[in-house]
Amino acid sequence: MKILIVNQAEVARLLPMADCIAVMEDALSALARGQALLPLRQVLMLPNGRGAFAAMPGHLSTPAAVGIKVITVFPGNHGTEYDSHQGAVLLFETERGRLLAVMDASSITAIRTAAVSAVATRALARAEAATLGLLGTGVQAATHLEAMALVRPLRRVRVWSRDNAHVRAFVDRARARHGLDVEAAASAREAVEDADVVCTVTSSREPVLQGAWLRPGAHVNAVGSSVRATRELDTAAVVRARLFVDRRESALSEAGDFLIPRAEGAITDDHIQAELGDVLIGRAPGRRSAEEVTLFKSLGLAVEDVASAHRIHASALASGAGTWVELGGARDAT
Repeated sequence: MKILIVNQAEVARLLPMADCIAVMEDALSALARGQALLPLRQVLMLPNGRGAFAAMPGHLSTPAAVGIKVITVFPGNHGTEYDSHQGAVLLFETERGRLLAVMDASSITAIRTAAVSAVATRALARAEAATLGLLGTGVQAATHLEAMALVRPLRRVRVWSRDNAHVRAFVDRARARHGLDVEAAASAREAVEDADVVCTVTSSREPVLQGAWLRPGAHVNAVGSSVRATRELDTAAVVRARLFVDRRESALSEAGDFLIPRAEGAITDDHIQAELGDVLIGRAPGRRSAEEVTLFKSLGLAVEDVASAHRIHASALASGAGTWVELGGARDAT
């Protein structure tokens, strides 16, 4: 039996950001309707403390697909030749359980994470939001800029990270690619204090965003932290915002940005307003006024990877992309 191998460059070509935004909206809506199975991911923290190994299985009823992402996360890779997220997404069909494809996970993660933030921004940010503050200059910063520009009429972008050389290189690339007014900010505060939309996409273990800096009406996508012990936002930022999550169970188990303020007694579980999918299907309200601050805490869900892989597989079959490899899976007739 043959399976399809889709490499990093092919994933980016087969899953353009605009398409992925639509796929993510459908996947999160399906999750809200109960059309998905999604156990909590299993994370193995490696003994040397440099990284983690995670397994993320998921099933979608619509479209019918089942799969798993197996990935390593090494935040220290930023600035090297290696992505911080590396691994593979395995896609299976649901009738006979056949393995259909193995795909690069780095590119899927980069695209679908930003696409989910775009879905949240379209649902929660003010329609006229035109100024973006980016904290971080890695892969996710690049894909988030692309995604934000697709859902809001961006006119100005300010970027900050702790490494000035990385900021300068990011600004040069972003200006050339997007033709936007992209500026290097001298501080995190300068990057976000006038921003309509803020994306935190760092590997920081301590807060890089303070609530006091946020302007009324701002929307924040908190992306970089996905474990209990780390956070990018201080307690004040979470307290003053209406908090939405990709999945409530995941946030209650994994989101340091939520769990640390809760442990301090600043908020309770009720501070989570709704899952993003509930807003998408009209079950829960999103933004209620032009002045309130909204916050979307993104952890990343396996159904997002499965839905992305399903779309990539269909596009690869239609275009002839990918490489076919004989693997096995048929019953041995001998």
